[in-house]
Amino acid sequence: MASVELAATYAALILADDGVEITADKITALTGAAAVEVEPIWATLLAKALSGKNVKDLLSNVGSGGGAPAAAGPVAGAGAGGAAPAEEKKEEKKEEAKEESDDDMGFGLFD
Repeated sequence: MASVELAATYAALILADDGVEITADKITALTGAAAVEVEPIWATLLAKALSGKNVKDLLSNVGSGGGAPAAAGPVAGAGAGGAAPAEEKKEEKKEEAKEESDDDMGFGLFD
């Protein structure tokens, strides 16, 4: 990342940490105080992207990403009917065994 992008991001984090609303003007003011010139369009885009979001919650949930709910789904379902998947696996193994037993009869497709 360029230093301008980092400065705008840090400015947004400072505003969020202070509990102040994140706006383009405030981002521009903070970056200006740090002697970094951020184009107004980038400050506006960042402010719009973060509007209505709790930045502290976003930071604390960085590792949860999109995979966490999907991983939690089977765990919750296992409590209700945890034995069902095990039974399905046993049935699949039995079907495979039946297919293999056809070869034991002494004839095959290419005999």
